[in-house]
Amino acid sequence: MINITKTHLSDPIKLDKYEVINVTKTYLPDRTKLDKYIDKIYSTAWLTNNGQLVKELTARLEEYLGVQNLLLVSNGTLALQIAYKALGVSGQAITTPFSFVATTSSLVWEGIEPIFVDIDPKTFCIDPSKIEEAIKPETTAIVPVHVFGNACDVEKIEKIAQKYGLKTIYDGAHAFGVQYNGGSLLSYGDATILSFHATKLFHTIEGGAIIFKNKKDLEKAKLMINFGIAGPDSVTELGINAKMNEFQAAMGLCVLDEMDTILEQRAEIWSHYENVLKDHVQLQKRNSQCNNNYSYFPVLFESEGKLMEVKNAMNAAGINPRRYFYPSLDTLEYLEPHTPQTESRDIASRVMCLPLYPGLSINKIEEIIKILNM
Repeated sequence: MINITKTHLSDPIKLDKYEVINVTKTYLPDRTKLDKYIDKIYSTAWLTNNGQLVKELTARLEEYLGVQNLLLVSNGTLALQIAYKALGVSGQAITTPFSFVATTSSLVWEGIEPIFVDIDPKTFCIDPSKIEEAIKPETTAIVPVHVFGNACDVEKIEKIAQKYGLKTIYDGAHAFGVQYNGGSLLSYGDATILSFHATKLFHTIEGGAIIFKNKKDLEKAKLMINFGIAGPDSVTELGINAKMNEFQAAMGLCVLDEMDTILEQRAEIWSHYENVLKDHVQLQKRNSQCNNNYSYFPVLFESEGKLMEVKNAMNAAGINPRRYFYPSLDTLEYLEPHTPQTESRDIASRVMCLPLYPGLSINKIEEIIKILNM
């Protein structure tokens, strides 16, 4: 078992023993470093519209992630919507019902009908063997999700997309920094989106990014996130305002500087959970060809009743795990009735993510494990 010391895990955040423990806690970087970036913003009075810090963060993220054609945007949901628009997605899109609601709502918001394909109950990702049978003449895209940072079967998905001439947009909201077969997982598909929400592994308070396969799509999307404006007197695209501002970029630059520390601490907590729990609860089967970014630690219970028993016991102790993802998206009330996606509904009813973030003390980790094993 990995040796975790209380001192190491509580650095840099000291947790009071009476503090409520949520499933995650926003990482706050060194304040003095952030202040220096804020001073730069004040000295230029340039707050938004592709400022210097946004440009710097774009370049640094491309280098850190090993990708090209990265576009920063104001949040991950708009990243999805801009990707659909830039790639001409319309009609129907095949997607997974086991994801955060934005994966589906972004499609509906853009007038695209989500067609659900069930998941692999072991990996929690979309089951590629079920995609082809869902393709119709109206289908223009596949929108898979790298669930909890676990890579989809990208080879099978891309082969299907090429066969039927479909666009592939990966929801990689959880996949920051994940490598696949020696390269970035984020480089697959026509586009991959990232979320930089404050709860994420890497964050910019609110924010997101799109990584495009082709530069022409990047250039089109650049116009789209700025009202379609191509120049002082020229509007060439239908656009909205989806730009990242300088304060968001400042936070991102500071957090990026501390990613090694963040990953080290998360890895130790994740590994401790795994070592203690792997023989007692079912864990997500991870793709052997990708690394782990330690974003989440989902556990699967034998029944929804057992999950609720454990969750209620944790809540009573001031610990708030999360039923993530729940409910299965094929049950959303604003959608037309769909064929029930039985695997997704089953997993959604029995899965829960445990608290995982830098600064989570060994005492709290052991308390969580004790309740799980009750």
